[in-house]
Amino acid sequence: MCERLQQQAKLSKEKRELPLSGHRCNFHPSVSVLGHVTAQSLPSTPTQAERVTFGGYGSGTGQLKYPSGVTVSEDGEIFIADLRNQRIQVFTLQGTSVRQFRTVVSGQDIEPYNVAIDGKGNLWVVGNTETTAFVVQYTKQGEMLRKFDVQKTGWDRGVAVDTRRNHILITQTTGDWPNLRGEVQVFRPDGTLVRTVGQQQGMKRPWYITVDGEENILVSDLCNHCVYVFNEDGQFLFKFGGEGSGKGQLLHPFGICTDRAGNIFVIDRGNSRVEMFDKTGKFVKHIAMGVKEPQAVAMTTQGQVVVTSCRNHTVTVFPNF
Repeated sequence: MCERLQQQAKLSKEKRELPLSGHRCNFHPSVSVLGHVTAQSLPSTPTQAERVTFGGYGSGTGQLKYPSGVTVSEDGEIFIADLRNQRIQVFTLQGTSVRQFRTVVSGQDIEPYNVAIDGKGNLWVVGNTETTAFVVQYTKQGEMLRKFDVQKTGWDRGVAVDTRRNHILITQTTGDWPNLRGEVQVFRPDGTLVRTVGQQQGMKRPWYITVDGEENILVSDLCNHCVYVFNEDGQFLFKFGGEGSGKGQLLHPFGICTDRAGNIFVIDRGNSRVEMFDKTGKFVKHIAMGVKEPQAVAMTTQGQVVVTSCRNHTVTVFPNF
């Protein structure tokens, strides 16, 4: 299955719906979607028992086209990498659209694959123009602060921030199927490469990445169906998951995040669920079931789980777990 998905993702941009290696998140008319969901149609304040869903396919304010990345600020603003609309959109936890800004570098629009927040509250976005791959820092209002180029490989990337060391981490995949090679690159904010992580572990298709409160690096590999864990210096610690649909198994894992207790939340894309593990990789429970083609995940400071869907082009805020 992974071979088919990789081949789809390597099609030319003119022939594919979305450059999301692993799964094509293309809209299908037979699928029932939420459509043009507006904040007015949502509950004003989510309770513990409610979930709030917003977005819907489109290019208008509050609408989304392939929400491929998500992060949440300390004050509860949700930042969405709205890939095909080439922008970052910002929402409240209740789904109200707050603002948006174009992801532009030197007059070129960037398709943002993912977004992360640093220790000063600024955003880091990784994405491509037609010719170049960039890592770009923006303020939360959308002012570009700095940027650096990275190798354009044709495969999508994730981004995370080690806030203690002020390092920017991105995933990278090179090669063609089946000879894929994956790694994590660690940069200083000025674009200086600090180290490369994970080359010896046989990663094939790392995409999403996060850094936990102990500075451990966690990477989901959608073709190896597992999560790799490294310490802050890049030393391999362990991996967990494995292909399947049982408890603790994963089928094409995508987004990943952690909470303040160190629990790990992984988008189990092929099984349409989010799996929760403890900090050692031990399975805890399934949560956020039933989201069509879940893509990215983030945790709020209040313990809510935010999940994006590339099938419905929506964002869902789940109550505390």
